[in-house]
Amino acid sequence: MNAGMKLHIKNGHLIDPANGIDGKNDLYIADGKVLAVGTAPAGFAADQTIDAAGLIVSPGFVDLSARLREPGYEYKATLESEMQAAMQGGVTSLICPPDTDPVLDEPGLVEMLKHRAKTLNQANVHPLGALTVGLKGKALTEMAELTEAGCIGFAQAEEPIEDTNVLLRAMQYAKTFNYTVWLRPQDAHIGRGGIAASGPLASRLGLSGVPVMSETIALHTIFELMRSTGARVHLCRMSSAAGLELVRNAKKEGLPVTCDVGAHHIHLTDADIGFFDSNARVTPPFRSQRDRDAIRLGLLDGTVDALCSDHTPVDDDEKLLPFGEASPGATGLELLLSLALKWADDYAATQDTGAVRPLARALARITSDAARVAGLDAGTLSVGASADVCLFDPEARWTVEASALASQGKHTPFIGYNLAGQVRTTIVAGHVAYQRS
Repeated sequence: MNAGMKLHIKNGHLIDPANGIDGKNDLYIADGKVLAVGTAPAGFAADQTIDAAGLIVSPGFVDLSARLREPGYEYKATLESEMQAAMQGGVTSLICPPDTDPVLDEPGLVEMLKHRAKTLNQANVHPLGALTVGLKGKALTEMAELTEAGCIGFAQAEEPIEDTNVLLRAMQYAKTFNYTVWLRPQDAHIGRGGIAASGPLASRLGLSGVPVMSETIALHTIFELMRSTGARVHLCRMSSAAGLELVRNAKKEGLPVTCDVGAHHIHLTDADIGFFDSNARVTPPFRSQRDRDAIRLGLLDGTVDALCSDHTPVDDDEKLLPFGEASPGATGLELLLSLALKWADDYAATQDTGAVRPLARALARITSDAARVAGLDAGTLSVGASADVCLFDPEARWTVEASALASQGKHTPFIGYNLAGQVRTTIVAGHVAYQRS
């Protein structure tokens, strides 16, 4: 089907958080864009009609962290496999961190990645450029050239900058040109090389720990530098109650800060490591139940701006090892919707959430809110917007099985879980890119 086709999606329950729409509405698409919501425009004749009875029609999901592993790590995953995983997960826009091999620190590499992604005609790929050359934390990259090549922000991935002067200069430069710096708050020394969250469980299992202090010390530094420079910072994958409290205060103070959490972290705790299950080896590590509950609440009250899949495909050779030696990471693109719905269901069951339905709020965190954080024109079904749409059955249940995942990364702590929410159709710019048979 070409993008010029006219598409009519009928009988669906439309949820578009950006526009406060939550009810039965038809959707009309032409030339790759949303033409109308509700009533057909005069003279509209559809080339294809999709009956969405019993389904939710929402904007395609925007994922703030999905490692596609290209270039350099094709043995872990390829662009083809991970874009297919994105389509099966309803993810139509994704942001990829710069920790590829070579690192995304040169415009040519970024252009090549963007071109490769475009030819697949699936999800929109938005790379983050490296903040420092080779992610080594020494010399700043040519941010202006990288932005021209298609980078939407600059990150250090999992490599903290040891020299605070370098981070200060990076943030001064970013502020001058209005770039966003994406940082995962972790101290360069405390907890470095740690494997599990510091606490009784890590001690009992004999695993080296990553204390909460590693996150909070880094946050104090970042916020001081923000006060000095005025730079905009997005904090990636917060993991602790104490860290979120600092973010809450920074937002009240008016600092231009946003943050996300990984979808795995809203459900699991360090207890889920169980008997050294390497599928539960992730970065940052799962923390205590108190931390997990704080993350869930932060997602509800808006302290946490967005939920990401933190998709990190790892191959068997690097995962099927003793816990401490296994590579951290879990596949997530195909689980993002179900894990967001599980959070919404858990909340609906525990309290009166008032006017906003938990489902609409969960979808906001993976559509319009995520797009706002990344500065993308996406995550909405406004008239004139790109027709990136996901049709899913919120009631359909599926069991997470490695063999059923499109991603080349088959490892997730949710293997064997029975989850609700199944993507039926994914549409990118008016083109039906995936349909569950």
